[in-house]
Amino acid sequence: MRAVLVERFGEPARLADVPDPVHAPHGVVVAVEATGVCRSDWHAWQGHDEDVVLPHVPGHELAGTVVAVGAEVRSWRPGDRVTTPFVTACGACPECAAGHQQVCRAQTQPGFTGWGSFAELVALDHADVNLVRLPGDLSPSAAAALGCRVATAFRAVTDVGAVRPGEFVAVHGCGGVGLSAVAVAAAAGARVVATDVSAPARALAREFGAEHVVDPATGDVVAAVAELTGGGAHVSIDAVGSAVTCEASVRCLRRRGRHVQVGLLPAAAGRPAVPMDRVIAWELQVLGSHGMAAHDYPRLLSLVTSGAFPLDRLVGRELPLEAGPRALAELEHLGTAGVTVLRP
Repeated sequence: MRAVLVERFGEPARLADVPDPVHAPHGVVVAVEATGVCRSDWHAWQGHDEDVVLPHVPGHELAGTVVAVGAEVRSWRPGDRVTTPFVTACGACPECAAGHQQVCRAQTQPGFTGWGSFAELVALDHADVNLVRLPGDLSPSAAAALGCRVATAFRAVTDVGAVRPGEFVAVHGCGGVGLSAVAVAAAAGARVVATDVSAPARALAREFGAEHVVDPATGDVVAAVAELTGGGAHVSIDAVGSAVTCEASVRCLRRRGRHVQVGLLPAAAGRPAVPMDRVIAWELQVLGSHGMAAHDYPRLLSLVTSGAFPLDRLVGRELPLEAGPRALAELEHLGTAGVTVLRP
């Protein structure tokens, strides 16, 4: 099969012919119809993830069709259209038994612990635990975003941040995760303030339901959010994952507010200066959010099919698989709003 192959961290990847994947007895092989290009893939390419072993095929947001099924799989057959969370859980550890597959202690992750979906085929583990059936009218490109960015934002807003109608929500960064968080929060009845240095991203955030947008390059984000919300956000979400955005997100909160960290904070990028004095004095909550379990997807799909979440609008551009190396390299400074999707 063809795949985007990383042979040295930080150096250009290339399109290569590689062996087809082989599924485990509990797994499947999926023919990839679309796969999102996510900043997490960029971190893997840069060598920020210790699970990545070279040579490597990135990619963890995908939609496709099952083409081969392991002997232990009971719920899936060739021809089924599916997506999957980026955490493929074991289904047997204490966390999985409690329904928290997104923090499975024996998890695998396509595109990180093994080869991923920047390819024509990808193998997925524990299919009966992790696959999600796709509605027939959902396009492959839109469905690909569900596996990481949209699902991550949905759970961060609804479950971890527990956003309620009428609350102010600040979203820092309007990439795929941030735009999804804006849309989910707006659909929940929240009043959203979105920040991003990109003018097209800010414009798209307004389309997704943001009441206000702020350009961090033109002034003090914390002061701007405080003024626009009458004292600070009830919930603030760092959808970027940088020392600057993390600290700003915490400082944007009003008393007893909730900070939700979604963007990755690898050690190589520097540690944020979380103002713990304010966390204590104002009784702030500092929360992490790591994807969403497959059994939670029906709630998300209901939101999407209701028309309240503009999923198709989230896809900014579609590229062929051979453009994968370029798309990966562009992530650090990409000016295109929305999600980039590769179509093998």
